[in-house]
Amino acid sequence: MTGTPAPFTADDYQARMERAARAAADAGLAGVLVAPGPDLVWLTGYAPPAATERLTLLVLAAGQDPVLVVPTLEAPDAEKAAGAPALTLRDWTDGKDPYATTAPLLDAGGRFGVSDNAWALHLLGLQKALPGTSYVSLTEGLPMLRAVKDAAELERLAAAGEAADATYEEILKVAFAGRRESEVAGDLADLLRRFGHSQVDFTVVGSGPNGANPHHEAGERVIENGDMVVLDFGGLKHGYGSDTSRTVHVGEPSAEERRVHDVVREAQEAAFRAVRPGIACQDVDRVARAHITEAGYGDRFIHRTGHGIGVTTHEPPYMIEGEEQPLVPGMCFSVEPGIYLPGRFGVRIEDIVTVTEDGGRRLNNTSREMAVVH
Repeated sequence: MTGTPAPFTADDYQARMERAARAAADAGLAGVLVAPGPDLVWLTGYAPPAATERLTLLVLAAGQDPVLVVPTLEAPDAEKAAGAPALTLRDWTDGKDPYATTAPLLDAGGRFGVSDNAWALHLLGLQKALPGTSYVSLTEGLPMLRAVKDAAELERLAAAGEAADATYEEILKVAFAGRRESEVAGDLADLLRRFGHSQVDFTVVGSGPNGANPHHEAGERVIENGDMVVLDFGGLKHGYGSDTSRTVHVGEPSAEERRVHDVVREAQEAAFRAVRPGIACQDVDRVARAHITEAGYGDRFIHRTGHGIGVTTHEPPYMIEGEEQPLVPGMCFSVEPGIYLPGRFGVRIEDIVTVTEDGGRRLNNTSREMAVVH
């Protein structure tokens, strides 16, 4: 396992806030409004102590200093954030109107990008205070804001991928047959934490017919000899995501099961080899989908080929038909084709991939051959 990376500095956060303000201006927006959540952590290093109905909002706009509006009682915590030296805090007290505090910071007729998880309560409050303003979600207005990772972010993503790989290698040693899916899922969660994850986001264990549901929640089904088992797991390490999938078999697989697994493995390999700067996100999806369709399973590949990953495990860009965003060095996303046969079994193989100057690099490196477990 790699060591703990150096923490991000106030200069790192200042550069991100300046980049966000410039991107907003380039997109024709008056600025960016960021509520508590992944965007706020990425831009400032600040995570409020708990979900609260009190307004907390980062205001970014080209040509003006960043301002974080916070409740007075939470200002001491905000002042401790790593990015605090790069911004101005403006607090408001209970009994006062937080929108009156925020309104002077905004262009009264501007259109703003707003973090996706902002409360409707606060957005409606701003609209009431500034009826000339309008808003668009960051996923729609600035979808690539966090998409291109720098070297320090790539280091963290690689460490998360390494931990997920170590988890997979260990899970192959445990018993599957005769145990509930939820028990194996618990093993996965324990292993992710053992290898340094601070947060486990999902542990999919889809055995037999449950594997045909891509987002099956591990349940009480007892895994049987002869089952195909889809494993999909990930979370956060050093604040950055992991997400990998492998499909194993309890006992010796049938010829058909081997064939379906081979088709998915070959599609995943072909899609990975297609990754390079300049091609559109949808082209990665098209390559994987074409291979699976040619093998006769096109209608059983029922989800996109991939999603971005960073401070959250699912974020833009998405490898899906219609997404014409070109790949750029530093982008990180999953490549995870699958085939799902209802009532029988499913197969999915997933790696996190980062775009390099001349191709792609996998951040998951465990074997993609079908493993036989017991």
